[in-house]
Amino acid sequence: MSFIGVLETLGKDFAKGLKFALTYAIPVESLVVLLFPAAAPAMAAATNATQLIQTAVVLVEQKFAASGTQSGTGPQKLAEVLTLAEGTVTTLLTQAGIATDTAYVTSLVNAVVAILNAQPVPATK
Repeated sequence: MSFIGVLETLGKDFAKGLKFALTYAIPVESLVVLLFPAAAPAMAAATNATQLIQTAVVLVEQKFAASGTQSGTGPQKLAEVLTLAEGTVTTLLTQAGIATDTAYVTSLVNAVVAILNAQPVPATK
């Protein structure tokens, strides 16, 4: 398989993991908003923040895959995701009344990564 083919496969696998996560995140948000209407602003902010983190994680993973340095680079990947997303995530959550700091956003990033890592990797053809 060519280098470009490997990158395309990795991108498709991340997209499948992201699709799986969003399949469950969006209905949960809708259910919470129906049951607890007062929570709607916080849920919208949390959903937007989660989607932003997922996008940043995928971009960083693709960058490291393209450079061939995926293994043992967790701290560097986390730092890049935080650089890309922390400011906006903090703003979104703060506007919804959710207190945040770097440690909190880091825990959100780690949770998103754990969800994406839990996805089974489809067999390649």
